[in-house]
Amino acid sequence: MEQFEYFTTFLTAEAKTQDIKDWLKSRNPKVKNPPVFTPEALIPELNSYGAQGWEIVSMTPVAGIGKKGDVHFPGGEPRWSNVYFCVFKRRKLG
Repeated sequence: MEQFEYFTTFLTAEAKTQDIKDWLKSRNPKVKNPPVFTPEALIPELNSYGAQGWEIVSMTPVAGIGKKGDVHFPGGEPRWSNVYFCVFKRRKLG
């Protein structure tokens, strides 16, 4: 029977390093200054997980992460976020 293993993590979309900025510009040369918190900034990291055999099965924006790793749920007013809770899976080896 086929079995899977799972991996969860929080990923932060930030186009702050020159490598990420250059990568974003290469995808869309018309954009001189990519938005700092664009979700596209996650693609190189997602590709890295994919190269290790991980497939993303869920990606959900979260308003914030507490000191104990808990997820903040906002009430009432709209909030912005560049943090995503991600679930990955891959076939179990062996």
